[in-house]
Amino acid sequence: MSSHLPAALLESLEGIPGYNRATFEQVHEAAEKVTSLRLNPNKLRSANGIDKVLQSLSATGVSKVPWTSQGYYLPQRPSFTLDPYFHAGAYYVQEASSMFLEYAVKQTTDPGAGLKVLDLCAAPGGKSTLLQSLLPDNSLLVSNEVIKSRAALLADNLTKWGAANVVVSNNDPKDFAALQGYFDLVVVDAPCSGSGLFRRDPELISEWSLDHVALCSQRQQRILADILPALKASGVLIYSTCSFSAAEDEAILDWLADHFELENIPLPIPEEWNIIITETSKRNLSGYRFYPDRLKGEGLFLACLRKKGGEKEFREPKQKNKTGTLTAKQLDLLSPWVNKPAGYEFFLHQDEVLGLAPAVAAALPALQQQLYIRKAGVKLGQLGAKELIPDHQLAMSTLAAEQVPVVELSKQAALQYLKKEDPGISLPVKGWGLVAYEGMQLGWAKFLPNRINNYYPKELRILKDIQGL
Repeated sequence: MSSHLPAALLESLEGIPGYNRATFEQVHEAAEKVTSLRLNPNKLRSANGIDKVLQSLSATGVSKVPWTSQGYYLPQRPSFTLDPYFHAGAYYVQEASSMFLEYAVKQTTDPGAGLKVLDLCAAPGGKSTLLQSLLPDNSLLVSNEVIKSRAALLADNLTKWGAANVVVSNNDPKDFAALQGYFDLVVVDAPCSGSGLFRRDPELISEWSLDHVALCSQRQQRILADILPALKASGVLIYSTCSFSAAEDEAILDWLADHFELENIPLPIPEEWNIIITETSKRNLSGYRFYPDRLKGEGLFLACLRKKGGEKEFREPKQKNKTGTLTAKQLDLLSPWVNKPAGYEFFLHQDEVLGLAPAVAAALPALQQQLYIRKAGVKLGQLGAKELIPDHQLAMSTLAAEQVPVVELSKQAALQYLKKEDPGISLPVKGWGLVAYEGMQLGWAKFLPNRINNYYPKELRILKDIQGL
């Protein structure tokens, strides 16, 4: 593999802190596959539950990712597609270096304080699910993706995660300008030339060039310039890339300091993590580099900055939600289905009932005016004259009422259900019920006297063969 690494890349990295050409080439030539995942604390709330999931993935050899509370390395990569826990949202398969975001957020903010957070370049959802795990219901997470098809994938992954305090938007960064001084924390995991992922995905190597690096650097500057007005005074910007190139990393920090009122936030880094602290050539700003020859993860650059001055705090509009408040009768129809935590609000939007965490309900009027909203809170279902037809989002959330029947399936039957087939079981349950595997909800089914109607979403079904498992 080393012969395929671009010579221009290897030469451009000379002199950058932490770069050792010999070991850098060696680790790419070895092409070791590092598999890591992050557990979902919304759904795994006991040590026993965590142990069951980890043991199902690997009997031995599981180890902790040091810079995150929920991250684990696996000794080999299992078939996640054929794991019901994966489809239940028990974990997110994420590259270990990316999980450093948790440490950066905890060092620079108070996640429990009721923050408004924007994940600007959010698809497919790794950093958004991580951020959501850190944020209580009194915080708001806006997860944005500019590409429509990727925004759909982002919404699906956040649905699986079970989050009710998240809004998914499909907007260009410049569309956020009207939300001046709105966010306490903005995370920009910027589109980049991708050299940090060459070991994991060698196909990216053929797309790399110095011209592409320069183009990405310009794009990163535009994205940052467009979004910074939406960051409030004293708010935090976390900038990251999966590139090794200084033009996309340290040079961007210097550019930010030259053009905006921002100050660097240094992070204390334990020496045993082997993360390289780097400083920019012009402003001596700190950033953090992850090299695959120094630690167990792929290439990453991350830096934290605080806005020193600028925009006044955003004033919420007086306009109410473009959604209808439920009547007492409609709320009664909802009661058998939905757990109603204190502070949650329930609205009717185009015949569908939404359950919104308090922060989402409060923010929605402002966000609806400025953004294209793909998903807000949890879609509970379609409200008919006599009953709710439950939505998959309700099944994936933690809002389903305790009295809703739950049918436990074996692994084989669960996989048949996830293929949108009849799992072939006979049960005393009649009518709507949740289908679950080891206590983890997978979706809805309607149980009839002689068959089961499988309501698992067609677009999410497993296509892989499950015979012989």
